[in-house]
Amino acid sequence: MKKTILMPDPDQAGLSVEVHGIDQDGNQAHISVVNEQPLTLFLNAQEILTMMTIGDYPDLLAVGYLLNQHMLHADDEITAIEHDEDLQTIVVRTKRRTDYEDKLKKKTQTSGCAQGTVFGDIMDDFDEIELNKDIRVRTSWLYDLQKKINTTPSIYLKAGAIHGCVLCKDNEPLIYVEDVGRHNAVDKIAGYMFLNNISPEDKIFYTTGRLTSEMVIKTAKMGIPVLLSRSGFTAWGVDLARQVGMTLVGRLRGKRFTILAGQERVVFDLEDNTTKDIDSDA
Repeated sequence: MKKTILMPDPDQAGLSVEVHGIDQDGNQAHISVVNEQPLTLFLNAQEILTMMTIGDYPDLLAVGYLLNQHMLHADDEITAIEHDEDLQTIVVRTKRRTDYEDKLKKKTQTSGCAQGTVFGDIMDDFDEIELNKDIRVRTSWLYDLQKKINTTPSIYLKAGAIHGCVLCKDNEPLIYVEDVGRHNAVDKIAGYMFLNNISPEDKIFYTTGRLTSEMVIKTAKMGIPVLLSRSGFTAWGVDLARQVGMTLVGRLRGKRFTILAGQERVVFDLEDNTTKDIDSDA
């Protein structure tokens, strides 16, 4: 797989707009702010929901969302993806007939910004997920990844008020996408992986957002064994990561981090760490 498949384009038209105001001293201020817009998703003839998004990669967002909500199956054949920018709609069409009327009645707003939504049966097969136990993650990769991600030109660096998610292999970022909610960003990556047949077993997932139950569930369902964040944890997120055997690393800033699940995959390979494997969970 080649390096750097997809990276942010902070200068793409429509993703941010310039707004005029005043600063703390009463002087004129001109800043870029993130532009968000609604996108209504249909699966075949059925309306699923309306998402708030920055508007880039609507096809990846739509497919990834449906995958992570169990509305698309791994063996589904997508016959068309139709995006109407004027109507702010996107339709995913499949060869399989679909009807999720009952499922749509059971939904929960997540703790993420921009009010993500998950549906009632998202945990149905969670206990059956098997993540790659053989992958190892070097602490030098953690430091290298955060440096590369933090210095990549992005909408966050230009305008702030946005989350990013990055699919990585070893110490290389491969796919880096952003959106107003971390749930949208992870769905975009899921959609890209599905449409481009990218295997998850040897990948690392990085998010700028908190390590919540939603992030752990979605990452696990994608088959990715390692989840990193510069932010903190929720208790249920930690419990779910331990349950499914995921490596969960949070508060990754500078040379500091905390591992609350899956320590056995981490190899300390720098001089300021004793080179060792960690064999047990906290």
